[in-house]
Amino acid sequence: MLLTIFVFIIAGLAEIGGGYMVWLWLRESKPLWYGIIGSLILVAYGIIPTLQSFPSFGRVYAAYGGVFVILAVLWGMFVDKKTPDMYDWIGAAVCVVGVSIMLWAPRS
Repeated sequence: MLLTIFVFIIAGLAEIGGGYMVWLWLRESKPLWYGIIGSLILVAYGIIPTLQSFPSFGRVYAAYGGVFVILAVLWGMFVDKKTPDMYDWIGAAVCVVGVSIMLWAPRS
């Protein structure tokens, strides 16, 4: 279970970090190399989720979506310095429950 969580976190940081660098390049006039490095990180993000041991692409990506929401709220708080409100935290908590159900519910 810890490896699963670790891979999801690495994938999320790659997607958010790469997207953020492209955002900075295009929206905040940072140098081109921000966009290039951000794009390379996004390519790595496309590879990282394949390291999961789950056999179903759809289930892995659906669960990852919930992890992404949580990481995006934390990114906004720590990097963008935007304090999440109560509804951000409630939404993130719902995502944690949803991810847990999707990945670890007993199946036959």
